[in-house]
Amino acid sequence: MVCRHKLLLPSNTISILEADSNVSQLSQESIDSLSDAVNLQGTGARFRSPPLYQLVIAALATSIRSFTDVRFHGLSRIPRKGPVIVVSNHISNLDPIFMVQAARRPIHFLSKKENFESPLKRFVMTSTGQIETYREAGARDALARAVDVLDAGLALGIYPEGTRSRRREPPYLQEGKTGIARLAARFPNVPVVTMVMIGTQNMMKPGSKMIRLWERIEVKIDEPITFAEWASSKQGGGLTDDDATRYPMSEEEMGGLYRRFTNQLIETMRLMGAP
Repeated sequence: MVCRHKLLLPSNTISILEADSNVSQLSQESIDSLSDAVNLQGTGARFRSPPLYQLVIAALATSIRSFTDVRFHGLSRIPRKGPVIVVSNHISNLDPIFMVQAARRPIHFLSKKENFESPLKRFVMTSTGQIETYREAGARDALARAVDVLDAGLALGIYPEGTRSRRREPPYLQEGKTGIARLAARFPNVPVVTMVMIGTQNMMKPGSKMIRLWERIEVKIDEPITFAEWASSKQGGGLTDDDATRYPMSEEEMGGLYRRFTNQLIETMRLMGAP
């Protein structure tokens, strides 16, 4: 039997979520109930991927293959069309470039406001459709725009750790923030693809502007999983139709699901080799 998704049980025992044996399907009513319980709406403004972004991707694909030693594993696991959430560890400013190259389609990221401050940075970020976030205002506005991205059938890129790791030595992985889980639960049938970057911190060290093109990069891509699949798995949320539909799930109950999903996502990255 082909194994699909790596998950960590609360007891710290590693388990594999298999395609046929461990996943019971939630009804559409249950899935809709989960999505409604997130209480997260878009802005109502249509989101479009800027045409210039496609040209940037074409240029990156050629140049990166020509001048770097990057090895991709599992490229076929990233959907080429339709809404998708792509998540990754974050150890270098170069990580988004390799994520986009792996996806071979525009990816729209939540990005801190500092990346929009200079005229050049703002031009790059806005011309590729990135989403500006304001920490002092909270993440709700940014998540609302992220909803717009998925509603438009586009690809959303998220770093569950919330920011690039500032650690100088491994382990670089940090605790995940639950925004990724909220979005996955809001779109319970949208695939979440886990990606791991290995070596990008050596190519461009934190605080350095020098790019060491000779350093080898490994990009590993796991099988996609939806929040609905995870929620109904005994190794995941462990929900049944009765759990999801007999009463609206409380904010506290949903918060528990968000934390468990996020923790297992971070652990999956570690198991995949995230430094």
